[in-house]
Amino acid sequence: MRRTQGTLVSLALIVSACGSGGGGGVQNCAGTCVYSPFTALANQPAVAGELSLLLTDGTVMMQSSSDASVFYRLTPDSSGSYVNGTWSQLSRPPAGYAPYASSETVLADGRVLFVGGEYNQNQYALPFAPSGLTNMSAVYDPVADRWTMIAPPPGVAYIGDVTSVVMPDGSFIFGDKLGRDMWRLDPSGLAWSAVPNTGKADDFAEEGWTLLPDGTLFTIDVGNTPHAEHFDPLTAQWISDGSAPVGLTSPTDHPGGLTYGPAPIQVVGGITYGPGPAGTYHPPGEVGPALLLPDGRVFATGAASSAHVSHTALYTAGTTSADPGTLATGPDFGVGDDAGDASAALLPSGHVLIATLSGRFYEFDGTRLTVTGALSTNGGNIAYFVLPLPNGQALVTGGATRVYAGSGSALPSWAPTITIAPSTVTRGSTYAISGTQFNGLSQAAAVGDEFNAATNYPLVRITNAASGHVVYARTHDHSSMGVATGSSLVSTFFDVPANTESGASSLVVVANGIASQAVNLTVN
Repeated sequence: MRRTQGTLVSLALIVSACGSGGGGGVQNCAGTCVYSPFTALANQPAVAGELSLLLTDGTVMMQSSSDASVFYRLTPDSSGSYVNGTWSQLSRPPAGYAPYASSETVLADGRVLFVGGEYNQNQYALPFAPSGLTNMSAVYDPVADRWTMIAPPPGVAYIGDVTSVVMPDGSFIFGDKLGRDMWRLDPSGLAWSAVPNTGKADDFAEEGWTLLPDGTLFTIDVGNTPHAEHFDPLTAQWISDGSAPVGLTSPTDHPGGLTYGPAPIQVVGGITYGPGPAGTYHPPGEVGPALLLPDGRVFATGAASSAHVSHTALYTAGTTSADPGTLATGPDFGVGDDAGDASAALLPSGHVLIATLSGRFYEFDGTRLTVTGALSTNGGNIAYFVLPLPNGQALVTGGATRVYAGSGSALPSWAPTITIAPSTVTRGSTYAISGTQFNGLSQAAAVGDEFNAATNYPLVRITNAASGHVVYARTHDHSSMGVATGSSLVSTFFDVPANTESGASSLVVVANGIASQAVNLTVN
């Protein structure tokens, strides 16, 4: 269950002698100074944000943390800098749908999908208000700046904050928060269908899914802790991976359960939702985000109750999708920290960045888990969200908006490669481009059962040779939404912006913040 900002736990912060680290470098101060990984944006949004999503034109869509119906777009400047970027407000969803702690994703066609929501219409009461665990969904078109509501799956009165993923074929799948059913959305027709699945060990509540290179889905059970399992879509089977060597879940903080409903009949954006019966939800606890690493392991982070040490684990998949994987113990978080409902991002270096609810930021380098910085939580009222950016940094939303610059760099073998690309393009036109590893090696961003913002899709960046000015050409209709696709040829289309400077230029494909080698391009 997503913790609202008013209930976040306030913990002591580790701060350097230079302060909170908002300046993005070595600061003037007395005593020993350390480098801060944070740089505050020169232009701050009108409101503080939390959830952010990387759009396929290189801009960022950010949801307000105080009004879930308000969204802003961050556009980098002509040098590609997000620190000096500018903000503009986007249109609101239809009145009646303002989802907080929903499931969301950027689709292969470039649109943004929002499914369900633990809370709706800015009603954050516990037990849930009748609007809570909503079954409303919508798709946002960033080109037209328009929202379209989506009817719920047949017979599904509540969706809420569900575990979900975009499959390699581009379809969207979620697992029922209140049970073990799975549903698939076809993005082209926005129609739902049931997904056959057998063998699930517990309900999907509070779990997160990690997409693996073979198209299977890995999860750490929350209701059946410390068990782990993975779903093979080809056989429609859940397969046991055994038990994690350490506990990764925290116990429920609502042992008596939380009532929800009855959901009223509402017409939102021309779609009728409700009614829904009243019921009681028994939250099983929390778990942290899990991300696929460049070396093929999954780094799974843990939640913990107060005063308990939070653990991590490393998962290695079996030889085939039918084989169980193995789990090994990872490093522990510092005392007072855990990753329950925390945001994590994979940096180009292969390190995992975790923004814990105490305000401490950790990096996992494949072996060690180290505190790299800290920001104030304002008494527990600020939760930070991290999103990989195409320039190799991570955007940090919550309070003042910042970028985070980690250490290290990507190995050349992790980068996309371009095999077929146009040598000449015309502004305002659309072109195809193909190559390998256009989807990156990982989804690269996760929170768990909600607030997911995967970036496993290609972006196209064009740089003018004379001015050095940068534009992102909107990509769409990717041939794959898989991860770590290896030597398989994948493709996408890109639209050359009308304001692109003409003349000699270079073009790169970026995935998970890692750019390909540049190819020469002439812009007419």
